[in-house]
Amino acid sequence: MSTELHREGEAPPLAARVLVPVRREGWPFVALFLLLALALGMLWTPLGWAGLLAAAWCAWFFRDPPRVTPLDPRLVVSPADGIVQAVRPRVPPPELGLGDRPLPCVSVFMNVLDVHVNRTPLPGRVLRRAYRPGRFLNASLDKASEDNERLCWLVEGEDGTRVGVVQIAGLVARRIVPFVEEGARLPAGARIGLIRFGSRCDVYLPAGTVPCVLVGQRAVAGETLLADLAGRIRVEGGRRS
Repeated sequence: MSTELHREGEAPPLAARVLVPVRREGWPFVALFLLLALALGMLWTPLGWAGLLAAAWCAWFFRDPPRVTPLDPRLVVSPADGIVQAVRPRVPPPELGLGDRPLPCVSVFMNVLDVHVNRTPLPGRVLRRAYRPGRFLNASLDKASEDNERLCWLVEGEDGTRVGVVQIAGLVARRIVPFVEEGARLPAGARIGLIRFGSRCDVYLPAGTVPCVLVGQRAVAGETLLADLAGRIRVEGGRRS
């Protein structure tokens, strides 16, 4: 299958690997850590170095690298970086308006070292953006899908296909930050928001869709294929075909 790719901002290979942009939402946290490092350094130099390491980690956490996204409107890409934690039917949250029957669902778990900028899984219009307050259980638990704070996105593709994305706060994550509003028309892989400090994304696919990822697989936001709505890609014996 031949697929065109959408490239974000060409950069020299070395710059692309080293000079990764940092989201503006992260700079206040980086500045806070730098001030803390300065204060600690005045007390004891080794503490100051520890503070600088913490500031560097904070900048790394809020990194926002460019991605190469397939342009085929029938392909669903991962909204998040992380490990595919579950691939199984799940009843979607009521905020999505996708009914009360189980739909194919792919869950991607993000740890504190993963990129936390989330992206739209296919080109289309944001029909719904719904926030629900909740608890802050470990995002790797099944109960987190029901009990944790979450932000739900319903995206309608160019052919009317609807896919749901749920950003779920985790044990350390305490804030989900959206970037776009309802009604926005977005290409596949467009940034829709971030979750601060570890969490998970659930993707609800149309009934009958067969996901093309496996549990334990590493996903890259905007690049890794979760499903082919046209049914051209399948997983057989642990391999794509």
